[in-house]
Amino acid sequence: MIVYQETKKQFLLDVRQDLIEEKIEQKVREKLHKKTSKNEFMAWMNSMQYMYRVMEDQKIPEDSRVAIEYRIPNSNKRVDFIVSGEDEQGRESAVIVELKQWQKLEKVESKEAIVKTRLQGRIVETTHPSYQAWSYVSLIQDYNEDVRKYRICLQPCAYLHNYKLQRADDLLAPCYQYYIQQAPIFTRGDAQKLADFISRYVRKGNSEVMYHIDQGRIVPSKSLQDSLASMLRGNPEFTLIDEQKVIFEKALDFVRHSTRKKQVYLIHGGPGTGKTVLAVNLLVALLNQDQNVLYVTKNSAPREVYRKKLTEGKYRKAYVDNLFKGSGAFTESLRDEFDCLIVDEAHRLTEKSGMFQNLGENQIKEMIHAAKTCFFFVDDFQRVTIRDIGSTEEIKKWAVYFDAEVFEDTLISQFRCNGSDSYLSWIDHVLEINPEATDDFDHDYDLRIYDTPEEVYQQIVKKDELHHRSRMVAGYCWNWISEGKNDPKIHDIQIGGFSKSWNLGSTSTWAIDPDSVSEIGCIHTCQGLEFDYVGVIIGPDLRYENGIVTDYTQRAKTDQSLKGLKTLMKKDPSQASQIAEQIIKNTYRTLLTRGQRGCYVYCVDDQLKIYLKECLKRRKNKAEEME
Repeated sequence: MIVYQETKKQFLLDVRQDLIEEKIEQKVREKLHKKTSKNEFMAWMNSMQYMYRVMEDQKIPEDSRVAIEYRIPNSNKRVDFIVSGEDEQGRESAVIVELKQWQKLEKVESKEAIVKTRLQGRIVETTHPSYQAWSYVSLIQDYNEDVRKYRICLQPCAYLHNYKLQRADDLLAPCYQYYIQQAPIFTRGDAQKLADFISRYVRKGNSEVMYHIDQGRIVPSKSLQDSLASMLRGNPEFTLIDEQKVIFEKALDFVRHSTRKKQVYLIHGGPGTGKTVLAVNLLVALLNQDQNVLYVTKNSAPREVYRKKLTEGKYRKAYVDNLFKGSGAFTESLRDEFDCLIVDEAHRLTEKSGMFQNLGENQIKEMIHAAKTCFFFVDDFQRVTIRDIGSTEEIKKWAVYFDAEVFEDTLISQFRCNGSDSYLSWIDHVLEINPEATDDFDHDYDLRIYDTPEEVYQQIVKKDELHHRSRMVAGYCWNWISEGKNDPKIHDIQIGGFSKSWNLGSTSTWAIDPDSVSEIGCIHTCQGLEFDYVGVIIGPDLRYENGIVTDYTQRAKTDQSLKGLKTLMKKDPSQASQIAEQIIKNTYRTLLTRGQRGCYVYCVDDQLKIYLKECLKRRKNKAEEME
């Protein structure tokens, strides 16, 4: 989505008349339904004056198109400035300009493409401007089918118009030369050089180019499970951007400069912030550094999906099995037996291990004991069983026990739910999970509330025909009929005339099994995975009665998530009720965020359905008022 789009001629007029920042602000309100901060408004006021000096060059055609604040598909990232048209050969072409207000920076040679600079009043590590511009172009090429179809040449660059270049400046240090070659950098006094650069790629106007970029068909991003084998062969499948790249480089640096003390690195992030992408990239990088490293998850579903994809990719099963481990594999490990453990979905860790929960003492303790460095990827709002103990507080407790150095970082960028941070906030608001969450969410994400489960299922089947990556899931409110686990004729879930089976054989590869769109998955077979579209059946354990009400008695007897709750209810009813409510809400929060492009919902409770529809209607009315 492009916020502001005009011809070069109109852009120059808007700047000359001091209208540009107000027009951008108005378009942000209309299209993104967001208010503009004072700092952002002042940044437009400043930067557009500099771009005016660049764009008034006569070599840049007057009918070339200018776009400001283009939101990259399937992410919440925005490109600052685009100039589009045709090059000398008549090819569709666009120059992507990353604008920076920076005045100085410091190189960080130990980490690829990372610099230190002052942002929001403090010195922080962030990506080099050339890397940022290059990575944004990579994202556009990955997501926009029309960019590939029309072979649009996207040329990135960065313009630091307040930056006065010094002799032997860190900005141009040799360690950044690869990315500077990909995305040239311009500084204060380089307006003419930037104009020459743009005119090299845009010699003639062509309105179709910006149309293809803005309205191009968005093919969902490459699925991690489909790209894993290629990544392990050394092929770059996912470009890490912004804080992903910063954390990735920091993690590698920790390992390279590890001391005798143990290290514990907590990486926080909500659904869709790229925790698993970062974890697998880290796994590949550490393997390439000959580190003794394992990828660990409590939930078997992502491990089995990765195993299947890797064995299909001609990797030996023994190699794959040794690379991906369950969280209970370290009860007898020696101290520092491994260089690194990468623990994904760490919030799902438990105390005891084994089928009967009779092995070991504490999985967090055992992992920190077993490795010199542990990376824990955590979302404290994804605890979905009573046994889940992998909270930030618990991990820090055991880090102190081992006298380990503790580091923390947070992933913010949103890559699922069409990059809509506001959709996640909307979920937290309507489920009453976070009192600070709001019901402001933009409608780029396809959220629909249906009156019947049949309607949801029909829509998911239709979506699955496109790429075979859409699935149905449900709250665990229907018993798993034991004699029907491998019989598609036996349907566990019955809602009026609608009936379906839980995923057959409780298969842990249900998410990618060819015909599994006809089955329904649960929290245990989809957590840690993602789909293009997800259909969610909210069971009777979540209702609306002048507020959100949870009812653990409506959970299936075959569900082990709340095992032990009845005993706890007798000892401490208040604590037990609080735990049950948290688990039920977190379960639906997780299910509702599995979809890349959209989520279709059916509620067993009629009042909850009415409430959700009203919430959506209020949001739509707000958006119309802002327009």
